[in-house]
Order: sequence, then C-alpha cells, then structure tokens
Amino acid sequence: MGQQNRIQKITILAIMIALDFFLSPIFRIEGMAPMSSVLNVTAAVLMGPVYATVMAVVCALMRMLFLGIPPLAFTGAVFGALLAGLLYRYKRSPWLAILGEVIGTGLIGSLASYPVMVWYTGTTTNLFWFVFTPRFFGGAISGSIIAYLILVKLVKTSQFQRIQALFFKN
Repeated sequence: MGQQNRIQKITILAIMIALDFFLSPIFRIEGMAPMSSVLNVTAAVLMGPVYATVMAVVCALMRMLFLGIPPLAFTGAVFGALLAGLLYRYKRSPWLAILGEVIGTGLIGSLASYPVMVWYTGTTTNLFWFVFTPRFFGGAISGSIIAYLILVKLVKTSQFQRIQALFFKN
C-alpha cells in the first residue's frame, strides 16, 4: 500500500506542476502571476506544505529554464506555497492558506526579490526594496481570491477529499 500511495502522490504532484507551468504564463499580467497564486493555494490545501513547495520550486525552475523568466519566478512562488501549506496544516482553513500565500508571496517573496535581482542584473539602478511589493501583492491577492472561489466547490467533491486524505493522514 505504501508504494501505491507514493506513486499516487507523485502523480498528483506532477499534474499540479503541469497545471501551474501551463496556466501561469497564459493568465499573466506583466510583473504579476495570479495563476501561480491560484495553484499555490490549491496545492497547499490539497497536498500540504512539502508538496506545494516542491511544486513551486519545480515550476519556478521550469519557467526560468524554458520561458526565460528571471529569478522572480522563484522568489515569487516558493515562499507563498510554503507559508500557505504550513498555515493550512495548522488549522485546516483555506483562509489561512490564503493568508500564507499573500504574506509569503506578497511580502516575503517581494522583499527577497530585491537582493536576488540585484545579483541577477548586477546593478541597483531603478531597484529599491519595495519595488516588487505592489505587483506581488496584486498577483497574490487576486490569485488567492480566485483560488478561494474554486476551492469553495472543489473541497466538497469526493475526489478532492480522497486525494487530500492521501496527503493529510492523521
């Protein structure tokens, strides 16, 4: 039974990675990736912090390698996925997952982007600590609202509950 559960978890993770990688560039506003936040919150609620973070890391690396997106793909997704998953695990509330995404991506991710982009571009010209914050907050808030609207219906389905039970065994 253990091997089958691992295969199911990896399969769900692969599907979430594919959805994130495919949807994020389609519904992208310059400097904002609301679909990344949709998938971060959904993954946090469905799979928990570890798998949601793995999804965010893999998708960020794929975006950087295949789509030429700068390291903002990494800083903009990973902190939100991790914090959303940790807060959801704490109380099992989608609102806490949303709060984790908004704080993780909107605040922590945006602030972590400054030193990363200084390193990446080799300059501080036109960069200051809060340069990414408005767009990261905008993407995280709008994406989290969309995720909540999706999760309201999705969490009631037996398939979602079955998959969630696979990741959240008590």
